[in-house]
Amino acid sequence: MTGAALLLAGAILLGADPWHVRVRAGLVAPRLTRAVPTAPDDPLAFASTLDVLAACLRSGMAVSAAAAATAPSAPHDLACSLSRAADLLSLGADPATAWSKAAERQYNHAEALLRLARRSAASGAALAQGVIDLAAQSREEAADAARGAAERASVLIAGPLGLCYLPAFVCLGVVPVVAGLAGDVLQSGIL
Repeated sequence: MTGAALLLAGAILLGADPWHVRVRAGLVAPRLTRAVPTAPDDPLAFASTLDVLAACLRSGMAVSAAAAATAPSAPHDLACSLSRAADLLSLGADPATAWSKAAERQYNHAEALLRLARRSAASGAALAQGVIDLAAQSREEAADAARGAAERASVLIAGPLGLCYLPAFVCLGVVPVVAGLAGDVLQSGIL
C-alpha cells in the first residue's frame, strides 16, 4: 500500500508541471499569465467568474484562497483586482483596503462585487450568496442586452425586406387580381 502511494506521488510529481504541483500544494500563488483568454467584449465572462468564485466560497475556501483560485480564469482586469485582493488578504491586510480598487473594465458589476466583499467582511455575512445573486443579475442584463440587439436587428432588417418584397407582391399579387377584375367588369358592360 505504501509503495503504491509512493509510486502515485512520484507519477504526479514527474508527470505534472512542477509549477502546478507547487500551486496545488499552496507553496506559490497562481500566475496570471496562465489565465484563460476571454474575448474583451464577452458579456458573460464576468458572470462566469462570479460563478467560479461562489463555488469556491461555498466549498469552504477562505475568501483570499477563493479569489486567488478564481483569478486565473477571470477576464484580465477583473483578474488583477481579484489577485490583488487575494494577495493583500493573505498578507493580513484590512478587507476594506484589499477590496478597494475597482477593475478598470467595462463590467458594470465590478464595483458592486467589491462593495459586496467589503460589506461581507465588515458584517460577517456570507459572501457566496451575494456573489451568486450578482452573477444572476449580470446574466440577466447580458440577456436583456442581447434581446435588445436582436430586436434592433429585426427592425433594421424589416425595411430592406419590405422594399424588396412589396414591389414583387404588387406585381405578382395585386396587379393580376386588378387586371382580372377589370377584364370582367369591362366584358360585362357595367362601364
